[in-house]
Amino acid sequence: MKNDPTGEAPRDRYLLRLFIAGTTPRSRRTIENLRRICDNHLADRFDLEVVDIYQQPDLAEINQVVAAPTLLKLLPPPLRRIIGDLSDEGRVLRGLDLPPSNPRNGDGR
Repeated sequence: MKNDPTGEAPRDRYLLRLFIAGTTPRSRRTIENLRRICDNHLADRFDLEVVDIYQQPDLAEINQVVAAPTLLKLLPPPLRRIIGDLSDEGRVLRGLDLPPSNPRNGDGR
């Protein structure tokens, strides 16, 4: 899909920006959770930028991030914000406007 004959970029490419607060265990767990979800549901269709609000406070201010961790889905529109450690996969998928592809717990969420 990378070589679209029309020359247009794929519309289903996701641009994600994750704001974390330092290298705490919670920050590491959040990154791991998000990478697992993206690898399972967006394989080869996402770009992830991780921003430490202590290292880049100006970027957090520009993006109006007041709590960490916070995930921004910048593309495709609409912009979405998900706050927390991203451990609830169903919540993250809903926030990214993605249907659950293989519900493992049998309840369809």
